[in-house]
Amino acid sequence: MERKVSYLWKEPAAKAPYRSAVSLHGHTGHSKESLKFIADHGKRARLTRWALEAEERRARRKGGVAVNFEDGYWVPPLSPRAAYEVEAGQIAEQLQLESLVSLTDHDNIEAATLLRMLQDTERIPISMEWTVPGESGELHLGIHNLPAKNAGTFVAEMNDYTRRPAKGRLRDLLAELHRLREVLVVLNHPMWDLCAVGEMQHRRSVSGFMTVFGQYVHALELGGLRPWDENQRAADFACGWNVPVIAGGDRHGLEPSACLNLTNAANFAEFAQEVRRGRSHVLFMPQYAEPLAMRIIRVVNDAVRHDPNNPYGATWGHRVFHPDRHGVERPLCELWRKSPAYIGVALAVLRLLETRPMMRLAQSLVRPGQQLQLRWTGEAIL
Repeated sequence: MERKVSYLWKEPAAKAPYRSAVSLHGHTGHSKESLKFIADHGKRARLTRWALEAEERRARRKGGVAVNFEDGYWVPPLSPRAAYEVEAGQIAEQLQLESLVSLTDHDNIEAATLLRMLQDTERIPISMEWTVPGESGELHLGIHNLPAKNAGTFVAEMNDYTRRPAKGRLRDLLAELHRLREVLVVLNHPMWDLCAVGEMQHRRSVSGFMTVFGQYVHALELGGLRPWDENQRAADFACGWNVPVIAGGDRHGLEPSACLNLTNAANFAEFAQEVRRGRSHVLFMPQYAEPLAMRIIRVVNDAVRHDPNNPYGATWGHRVFHPDRHGVERPLCELWRKSPAYIGVALAVLRLLETRPMMRLAQSLVRPGQQLQLRWTGEAIL
């Protein structure tokens, strides 16, 4: 096993021995991102709970549509080509290395399919983030580099399992993927309690999954949009299962991935085999050292900012979808004559938080010198 984590702002020479950098787990406008988080977080505070309840009453009164955060969703701002260029551009400009970029939209491979019509197919792995029903909510698996000849069949079978979990079927699917040596299976953000079931219950759920299916999981993700302490728990968990850690940007906005993998692989198939043999060198990029809250605010602003060139629509109302009274998904701009005033206020506050003085203030609160401890051999690998 050869596993290492480096930080570009501390170790600018870490890239020197390598040929390529790999960007994993990036989203495009082909991802449907749930709005459920609005209800989950909004109902925790009295003021936001009141605003949500008022909006639900207004929607029923004026439009006859019940607010449904479970079925509503938003789409990230970048097209597949733009997302690829953001990731490849960072690697070329900051690292001067060749790039391998794996885009993983939720439960579909549309981004890779479109890109492979425009570029060298060997450089574009067919990948997705698979939603797997778990013991407590759901888990997300990064499925990278599906074989082109039957990728569609794999996706259909995986999505069918997501809709209708059947005993024994998950093992069969993972075993089939594991047999393909060019495919890489990654447990994404393993320590993130995505469904808010509680940290201990979530950990039991992940441990149960690894007990049954761990032999088919090739790596656990360190997330570019996850906090230091959570990534530390993920590293410790991976150590306990003797599984490599791997970089995952989980990019949803315009900022490129905050962590990458370094490799001498010439293509993604070679990289997958390298990780499956236990070799992984994760490189955190300088933006990871910035305050996480400010980076998340930047992602939200990227999602809602006015952009006349956005292929999915110029305003956020074009890029957020909700069922109408007949259950048909429609952009909010078609369901609202005018958005509620409090939403405009909230967006103005988010824009204010992204200004330079606020960024400087947040930066002053960051603890210097943070780094992860990877206890693979009883000593930290820095």
